[in-house]
Formats: sequence, structure tokens, C-alpha cells
Amino acid sequence: MKLRRPARRAFLVLHVSASVSWLGLSLGLLALAITATTTPEAAEASYRSMKMFADWLLIPVAFLTLASGLVLSLGTSWGLLRHRWVSVKFWLTLITTGLTIFSLRPGINTAAAEAIAGETLSDAGTMLVPPSVSLATYLFMTALSLLKPWGLTRRGRKQRSRAGKKVDAGAVRQTA
Repeated sequence: MKLRRPARRAFLVLHVSASVSWLGLSLGLLALAITATTTPEAAEASYRSMKMFADWLLIPVAFLTLASGLVLSLGTSWGLLRHRWVSVKFWLTLITTGLTIFSLRPGINTAAAEAIAGETLSDAGTMLVPPSVSLATYLFMTALSLLKPWGLTRRGRKQRSRAGKKVDAGAVRQTA
């Protein structure tokens, strides 16, 4: 089922907004992690802020990005498995959503709990890695969205060839 133009545009705005929000959250988490690592007196406040972002914003934004991307891929001619760049974005979004839920958020919660208890993190630099990887991944996915590299998947080529055969058959009927 193809989305009509107003619905497609609304989902596109929603998807881009959610994706940019996720990118911004990653940048904010990275800035807070750098602050916590380089300024010990600000570590507790930084980890508390990271926890707030992780508890209230990361997961809803991740799911909104994933859901709106699915709707757009299934409701437009791009298709979920038709173009390589769409498939790569889907799998990266699915993986980063899982990592956000099962790795990033628990790591932030542990760091915040230790900082609130007055403990120093055994390796504060470990909190720099997840937002750095997230930021790089989201920038890569943004580039994929803009550049649309790699062309069709095998499935997309098969669908295109079938569609071409149907058009040719129609043209043959009209000329006969």
C-alpha cells in the first residue's frame, strides 16, 4: 500500500525530526561524557543529565525513528528490501535501537548511580565510546539518506524486471 502525498510528507517530516533528535541526543551525550571525564567536579551533574536523557528521550526517539522509517519504506516506492541503502539504514537503526536499550541506557544508569553514591568510575573513558559510535552511525545513516548509494538489491532488480515485463506485455497488447 502506497502512502498518499500528504501522509508521506507528514511521515517524512516525522522521520527526519526523530532522526535528527537522535543525532542531537548522541551529540549531547558525548558532550556530557567528555565533561564528566575531563572535569571531576562536574562528573555527577553530567552523569545525572545523561541519565535524564537516557530515561526520558532516547528510547522513545529510537522507536519513533524506527517506526517512521518502516512506514516510509513500506509506504513508498523505495521499499524496505528494494534498495541497498534503505536496507542498510533499517538494519543499522534496528541494531542501534537494541544497543540503546540493552547497552547504552544501562551503562548510563550504572555510571549515574556510582556518581550519585560518590564513587569514582573505574574507567570514565568507557562512557565516551557509546555516544561516539552512535554519533558516527547516525552521521553515516544521514549520508546514506542524502546520497542513496549502491543501487537496487537482488530483490529490487527482480521486481523491476517483472514490472518491465508487465509494461512490455501491455505495450504488445496495445499495438496488436
